[in-house]
Amino acid sequence: MTHSPLPQRIYPIVDRASWVSRLGKAGARFIQLRIKDLSGDGLKSEIKDALAAASDSDVTLVINDFWEMAIDLGATYVHLGQEDLDTADRDKLREAGIRIGISTHSVPELTRALELAPDYVALGPIWPTRLKKMAFGPQGTHRLTEWRERIGDLPLVAIGGITLARAPECIAAGADCVAAVSDFIFSEDPESQISLWIKAIASSS
Repeated sequence: MTHSPLPQRIYPIVDRASWVSRLGKAGARFIQLRIKDLSGDGLKSEIKDALAAASDSDVTLVINDFWEMAIDLGATYVHLGQEDLDTADRDKLREAGIRIGISTHSVPELTRALELAPDYVALGPIWPTRLKKMAFGPQGTHRLTEWRERIGDLPLVAIGGITLARAPECIAAGADCVAAVSDFIFSEDPESQISLWIKAIASSS
């Protein structure tokens, strides 16, 4: 089976619709919206705004976690953690035409993810990360190479502690795409950072 490539090789993760607009205008084409501090109407409004911003900026927006809202609001992509797999309705997602990305941190998790025929799998954390308490220690880039061998041509996303300097190393190890939070939204100049990442990945491919 030949899998569709991801929209871009860089994958910023943001927590608000305003970032989708900013980074989209700067050249990002594949962005994940990961919101942890909103619920109810506030959450729905933020996702709706982010989808509108993505449409305006030619961005493929991935909704983290909130798969039911993603279906209701017409999203085209969701990202699910391992805990989300316990409750997400894969058939409903597929019926809605939604693509699915899944987080993995171990071989058993990868095996479980592959049974759901995702559109990409993510491996992390590649390096230590300060934003999220992880049950798993740093994987290292050698694990990207292992995952690449295990999954064939299924798109592979690297995440966790990745900086501009480290991003090309992930591509060289076998990742198709490199995701980050801090290196974009905590940068002094996020728009320039997008351009630098695109150039770094292009030169390493």
